[in-house]
Amino acid sequence: MAIVTTSAVVTGCLLSLRQVGALQPLELASYDLMVRLRPDRDADSRLLLVAITESDIKAQKHWPLSDWTIATALQKLQQFQPSVIGLDLYRDLPQEPGKAALTKQLQQPNVIAITKVQDADDLGVAPPPGVPADRIGFNDVTSDPDGVIRRGLLFVDTDQTTLYAFSLRLAIAYLHQQGISPQAGLLNPSNLRFGDTEFIPLEPTAGAYQSVDANGYQILLNYRARSQLARQVTLTQVLSGTIDPSWVNGKIVLLGTTARSARDIFLTPYSTAEKQTASMPGVVIHAQMVSQFLGAALNHEPLFWFWSDWVEVLWIGAWVVMGGSLAWFIRHPLGLGLAITVTITALLGTCYLLFLHQGWVPTATPAIGVMTVAILVVSYRAQQAQRQQMMMMKLLGQNTSPEIARALWKSRDRLLKSGKLPGQRLTATMLFTDIRNFSTLSEQMPPENLLEWLNEYLSAITEEVRVNQGIINKFTGDGLLAVFGVPMNRLTQIEVSQDARLAVECALAMRDRLQELNQDWQQRHLPTAQMRVGIFTGPIVAGSLGGKDRLEYGVIGDSVNIASRLESYAKDQQLEVCRILIAKDTLVHLQDRFAVEPWGPLALKGKQQMIDVYRVLGYASDVLI
Repeated sequence: MAIVTTSAVVTGCLLSLRQVGALQPLELASYDLMVRLRPDRDADSRLLLVAITESDIKAQKHWPLSDWTIATALQKLQQFQPSVIGLDLYRDLPQEPGKAALTKQLQQPNVIAITKVQDADDLGVAPPPGVPADRIGFNDVTSDPDGVIRRGLLFVDTDQTTLYAFSLRLAIAYLHQQGISPQAGLLNPSNLRFGDTEFIPLEPTAGAYQSVDANGYQILLNYRARSQLARQVTLTQVLSGTIDPSWVNGKIVLLGTTARSARDIFLTPYSTAEKQTASMPGVVIHAQMVSQFLGAALNHEPLFWFWSDWVEVLWIGAWVVMGGSLAWFIRHPLGLGLAITVTITALLGTCYLLFLHQGWVPTATPAIGVMTVAILVVSYRAQQAQRQQMMMMKLLGQNTSPEIARALWKSRDRLLKSGKLPGQRLTATMLFTDIRNFSTLSEQMPPENLLEWLNEYLSAITEEVRVNQGIINKFTGDGLLAVFGVPMNRLTQIEVSQDARLAVECALAMRDRLQELNQDWQQRHLPTAQMRVGIFTGPIVAGSLGGKDRLEYGVIGDSVNIASRLESYAKDQQLEVCRILIAKDTLVHLQDRFAVEPWGPLALKGKQQMIDVYRVLGYASDVLI
């Protein structure tokens, strides 16, 4: 029940935190880590990147580059018959010289130019004049709250029309030459489909996202590689004609800036691990998207998939229950630590394996759940153990031997039920003690001195009970009731006999301690004392007695009454400092270890049947009869 309750609470709290997006940063960090751990795929041979580097800008001695420079680069690339060229440079305004030459190159049917979608701050950038709309694509990228690019934007609806992404325009143009055209989706006619691959748009809660801005038509960007995405040449190489024509022929060529001074760079999942190149140029990100489109359409490469919300809830809940179960059933700290480590490792390994197959499932949330529920269950167990210990000490008192205490604590789960020690039938040995003529003694001393004197006596005989593995059940003013054989059930004859022997040894030890006390009291001019002990072995019922506000550990049964009657029998027939009376029911367990004096069958007070009574004289080896 504790496992279910704690797991349900932890799962509910995690889902609430997840609902408000509190765990989204951790999930995105897990996503980034898996992207970095995933091996890069081979460079995409269908692409060529023409990078405008810092060296190129210095060589041209002009930024932005002139229209003539761009036109010359396009003209040289066209000589080698590329499939399509994407110009990732804004050309809404002329950069003389070369306006006419660039306009001529932009009229080529395989050239795709860019625009920037007008945003809330009215910062849009118009496309180059004269280029038809079907060869214009926006180069806007969509970043997450932490500034990392994990999603690709395919379409944006405006008041006038639907705009296509730059990368999508390039892919459509290339695939058209391969005989593949964009189709309506089979699952939803509004979805984009290339061949058998349907691009499912992201929802605000897709994967580990909880409140992502999913406006437009977005998909999760499946990065191909962190650096060697495709063959890359520089603008200078193109202008100088030093590139191999086969690198261009039939390829998708993307021309854009990679110079950091151009500030067209973005954070990606690789950024955390990269020191030299912590950001990726925008033209490379567009190339990543183009490669993803081509891979899905031509190579049937799977897109990222996600579970529905209810499956993710079951996934998180299952791991939380597993963590709670481990914490409940594994008691050893090292074993629990190892089990939790193995469980979290298995969780992370499973998530990574699914990620390798394009599945993005909650990773950080169930890991946090496993650790949290383990801590809570361990804390609950510790609190429960403390409560049980307090309960057992309250019921049994602190007057138990270390051996008994260890045995009781080891069996606490079995013994304690609903905060009580349930009644159980046992065979035990009861030991009653009392001081002879205590009333007379109490008249001879002031109450304060009497209390101190009595505590000295009780402390001494209590110590002997502990040493002999008994439990003091109650104090009866100037006496006590000790029980040997509770609350652990004694199942064998050997165990019952051992309890009886320990009870008699305890009584003899009490006699010796009282003699020592009397000698000390005489020297201190205090009254001396005599005591009586009654011992009986037999069946009893032991368990918690009382109500919810006051409980004590009690033993009841005729055996308890007989032990009490043995102690009080013939109070005046006592010459020694300590008289010890036992019944035959105890004697049969002693195996001639002690010397006894038969008193014969006696009629004890309140008993109809006669009881065979014996007086213990001492150890058989020490007494001459």
